[in-house]
Amino acid sequence: MPVRGAILAAFVVSAAAAYDPALNPQAIDEAIAIGQSPIESVRARFHAPYRVEVNRPPVDSLDLVTPFRRLELAAEERARLGLARMRQVEAIAALAEHGGRLELFLELTFHPLNTYVGVPAYAITLARAGVSEPPAAPSAVQRIPRFGPRLASGPFPTPYPIPLQLPPAGQPLTGGIVLAAFDSARLDTRGRYEVVIEESGKELGRVLLDLARLR
Repeated sequence: MPVRGAILAAFVVSAAAAYDPALNPQAIDEAIAIGQSPIESVRARFHAPYRVEVNRPPVDSLDLVTPFRRLELAAEERARLGLARMRQVEAIAALAEHGGRLELFLELTFHPLNTYVGVPAYAITLARAGVSEPPAAPSAVQRIPRFGPRLASGPFPTPYPIPLQLPPAGQPLTGGIVLAAFDSARLDTRGRYEVVIEESGKELGRVLLDLARLR
């Protein structure tokens, strides 16, 4: 089932926040501190602006992962596993591994009677809001199928890497994830962008993204 009409939503965080693909030591410590916080509401408030619940079949949600959030997620996972607090050197290595990329996760659930054999070629680009210029294309795209029911909601706890699933015998394709990675060096870190979702050149929807209001 296609997404009909435009999808408009805004990511909102503290006015003091600012997207920065190259985190300084203070920002690294702040990301680790949020992830290590024992107070669930603190972590929930942090994640909320990075996720848009679209709820227009087949699109469930759009999740955004910046370098700052990537470190928070890694620190949160370590705390969940009872491991030692992430050190600065480990955080710097994690940032270098992912190259300061901005990553978007489009989560999908298909109609039960679909005949797909793989995740359709949904495309995700970033169009500069109010500026006449070609949209930014992702530097890498992954399409990860899902077989069976969707088991979790909320922010992705460990989005790197996402294992490919092999279809169980007789199990239909029920959904999937499209992961689009963007080179931060090609983006205005204080710009407003529209996440444009398309299929075969047909626009399915848009989500407004204000990088100046994200970390």
